[in-house]
Amino acid sequence: MVVVHAGGNKGKALLKELAERNAVRVECPRITKYRDRLEFVQREVRRAGGAITEPAARAILEAVGSDLRELAMACAQLVSDTGGNIDVDAVVRYHGTPAEVTGFAVADAAVDGDTSAALAQLRWALATGVSPVLVTSALAGGVRQIARVASATRGARTADLARDLGMPPWKVERVQRQARGWGPDGIAVALAAIADADAAVKGAGVDPAYALERVVLTIADARVAK
Repeated sequence: MVVVHAGGNKGKALLKELAERNAVRVECPRITKYRDRLEFVQREVRRAGGAITEPAARAILEAVGSDLRELAMACAQLVSDTGGNIDVDAVVRYHGTPAEVTGFAVADAAVDGDTSAALAQLRWALATGVSPVLVTSALAGGVRQIARVASATRGARTADLARDLGMPPWKVERVQRQARGWGPDGIAVALAAIADADAAVKGAGVDPAYALERVVLTIADARVAK
């Protein structure tokens, strides 16, 4: 028998009685931050004997939600169904389109150099009604954040960078990882391509979807480390 206690005073008497009967107690702190849930998914996949890309882990969160039991079951099932190697295509195949896809998801995959994930996220975003202008805005924001973090003082504490750049610490850590794959020339190429795409989706081009696919490919190619 497994007894779950959500915290608080209600049910504490039962917990005490179970402890007196030598029940095994496992502390499970709440996971409320997005980064912690992302790491939870990655650990669950590894625990089940599989491997997963970070974009695929994000796709699981988008498709399944934040309930840890459902996430754990989804990870175990994906490892079993895919043979262990989980990418974005596998998540889409077994879980369908996420309920909500944003331009930020497209930007994260693009600046990571994950072309297939970025294009998949882009198609989901457009299919679910995300404005092309919001996608170019997110792409510009993602590349600019990389430029800001890359130009920050080397060796500075994450908390200090977060305060100086106006970002939460978890975002600074993520952008720092992303920035390792970028150089000044690549950032310049990416920003120029985003400016062209932004003009195209605002009327200068014929097909906004085509313009967005082109800029995603350009951003992924502009990344130094593949």
